[in-house]
Amino acid sequence: MNTPQQQTIRIMIPLKIRQRNGRPRILPPATTDAFETERSNPRVLRAIGRAWSWRRKLERGEAATLKDIAQAEKVTDRFISRMLRLAYLAPSVMEQILLHRRPIALSINDLAEAAGSPWDRQARLVFGE
Repeated sequence: MNTPQQQTIRIMIPLKIRQRNGRPRILPPATTDAFETERSNPRVLRAIGRAWSWRRKLERGEAATLKDIAQAEKVTDRFISRMLRLAYLAPSVMEQILLHRRPIALSINDLAEAAGSPWDRQARLVFGE
């Protein structure tokens, strides 16, 4: 007759714990194909989504100025102005970030700055190519 210890299967997965913004983050092993450890940062995706939302509000007339959006979001109009640039990234860069989840080599603020560059140079700036 089998005892409970004989029926137990033990699986060891070597994981790494890395601090990110003061919080621990568990990373799977680098050799595991099932996991993608360095994908697009969810904060970047959220910032792009917010920028597009603000752009649509301005285009539809739901907000007359950046100050209106800033008051609704409880942030400064300078922040809105800077982050709104993310809605004007080159289509090829947007496709790589949003559809292919390609990681970027910049912070969100630097990404917003890169959005002011000509479209043909943005990929080089954003992805470090």
